[in-house]
Amino acid sequence: MPQEQSGIKERQRTDLREPRRYKVTIYNDDFTTMEFVVLVLKTVFHKSEAEAEALMMQVHHGDKAVVGVYSYDIASSKVNKATRMARDAGFPLRLTCEPE
Repeated sequence: MPQEQSGIKERQRTDLREPRRYKVTIYNDDFTTMEFVVLVLKTVFHKSEAEAEALMMQVHHGDKAVVGVYSYDIASSKVNKATRMARDAGFPLRLTCEPE
């Protein structure tokens, strides 16, 4: 019996893997204000003022920027929260959640 339990524990250890990570990307558009993008980055993604402004400028000049890498549940939740914030404010801001 102890050998069976040992075999089960062995198998469980080899089956464990790091959870897949997902990158959240924010995209530029012609309507969402720079100030609102900074607000979203600070509120939803907990970026500092400096980080938020740098990311906003990256989006503005490069059309998109990765704003964070998270587990699927967290990435999806952040995309939904930011999208809801944007729609409530009347902005078409787009964010995606994709495997890293």
